[in-house]
Amino acid sequence: MNADKILIIEDDPTMQRVLKDNFQFSGYEVRTAADGAEGVRAVFEAKPDLIILDIMLPRISGFDVCRRIRQEGLTTPIIMLTAKSQESDIVLGLNLGADDYIVKPFSVEILLARVNACLRRHRGPPGEVLEFGECRLDPGAHRLWRKGAEVALTPKEFRLLDYFSRNAGRALTREKILDEVWGDDLIVTQRSVDRCVNTLRNKVEADPQRPCFIKTIRDVGYRFE
Repeated sequence: MNADKILIIEDDPTMQRVLKDNFQFSGYEVRTAADGAEGVRAVFEAKPDLIILDIMLPRISGFDVCRRIRQEGLTTPIIMLTAKSQESDIVLGLNLGADDYIVKPFSVEILLARVNACLRRHRGPPGEVLEFGECRLDPGAHRLWRKGAEVALTPKEFRLLDYFSRNAGRALTREKILDEVWGDDLIVTQRSVDRCVNTLRNKVEADPQRPCFIKTIRDVGYRFE
C-alpha cells in the first residue's frame, strides 16, 4: 500500500525540517514548500493526500492559498498552522475551507494525531455507490455526479452527504451531526449544520425549497430519504 503524501507549506526552515522529519519517520511521503506561491504550485504538481498550511507565509498568505485550492474544487484536507489564537482568524480559515487548525506552539504528536483523524474522516468507510434522484455518490472515490456531470463539494459538504447516506432513514439531531461531521474541537454552532445543509440542497435537490432527500425534522434535525 502506498504511503499517504503530505505537503507542508511552511516558511520557517527549522519548523519545516522538524515537521518533515517527524512525518517521514511516521511513514508519510513528504513534500515541502517555503512560500505561498510555491505551495500552490506544489498542490497541483504533487497531488497530496493532506496539506499542512502555515497562515503567515511570504508572497501569498495561507488564507489565500486555502482560498485558491478550494476555488479549484479540490477537497484535499487542509490543517492550518497559526501563531494567532484569535477566534476571528480561526473562523476565517475554517470558512475558507480548512478542515482543522492547530495553534503554535504545539506538540508534534498532537499534530500527527490530528492528521491521522483528518485522513480517516476524509476517506470515510468503504461503501457501494449510492444513487438517489439525479445523483450518484461514490464514497470510495470521494465524488458526486448529478445528471452525469461531476459536482464540486467542499470537504464539509461531502462528509455531511456521506454521513447522511450512511444513516438513511434515521432522524439525526444537529448535535449528533456536529459531533460526527465537524468533530468536537472546532468553533461551530448548530447554525453551521443548517448552512451546510442549505448549500448541499442546492447541489443535490431538483427544488431546494421542497427537498425530496434531505428532509427537515422540526425541532430535531434532519433525515435523509
